[in-house]
Amino acid sequence: MPMSQTHDQATSTNIQTEQRTLAVQCRGVIKEFGAGQARIRVLRGIDLDIYAGETTFLVGPSGCGKTTLISVIAGLLRPNEGTVSLYGEMTSQMRGGALVHFRAINLGFVFQQFNLLPALNAAENAAVPLVVQGMSLSKAVRKASELLERLEMGKHKNKYPNQLSGGQQQRIAIARALVHNPRLVICDEPTASLDAQTGHAVMEMLQELAGAPDRAVIVVTHDSRIYSFADRIATMSDGQITSVKTKQESQLTSDVNH
Repeated sequence: MPMSQTHDQATSTNIQTEQRTLAVQCRGVIKEFGAGQARIRVLRGIDLDIYAGETTFLVGPSGCGKTTLISVIAGLLRPNEGTVSLYGEMTSQMRGGALVHFRAINLGFVFQQFNLLPALNAAENAAVPLVVQGMSLSKAVRKASELLERLEMGKHKNKYPNQLSGGQQQRIAIARALVHNPRLVICDEPTASLDAQTGHAVMEMLQELAGAPDRAVIVVTHDSRIYSFADRIATMSDGQITSVKTKQESQLTSDVNH
């Protein structure tokens, strides 16, 4: 390959890298639990960049710190050391109402156990983030119902969580995470309790609804069946990020190993 062509490709790659929006930046993140001799260090100096327009999978064995890391990124836990920024805002230094307000606008979270409110029907559950932002309940429910229609859940919008299957509850949880158009969507084991077909359907919905150029998606998973939906795969082990690979790099490694 001519040297000039190699230089042009490198320049093009650098320009593309510079133009990407940094959605999440973790630097030196340490998280400990307990005190004294019972203190356990779960995150051991995490450095991680996550970009808008991409779906990043966070993978690794149980107990390696994945759920703790996304909880720190989401502002649900505060790091003992290090910094976390979301779209340039230093969220690890925010306190009280400022953090709650920022999270309500910018973050959507799909919990592993769904965490639907049993006293609310499907549309009302999906509308919660809009109500938190100050929208009237009636308007919020109308907007949530439109999203439920896209998720093929329109006919179930008046049902309560105990009247819905696991897959249906999962779709309500996804609607709740996306209804307020957040810039960061975090999903904790979104396919753990689903069969392969339903799991792929859920990931296709996430990819379609959450994959906007200015939005980043983080998926914590053990489910290798859905790895093809990742733009980038960050691997964790013992509280540290051990590698971050693009889908192409991960596929190349898999091909070499086989």
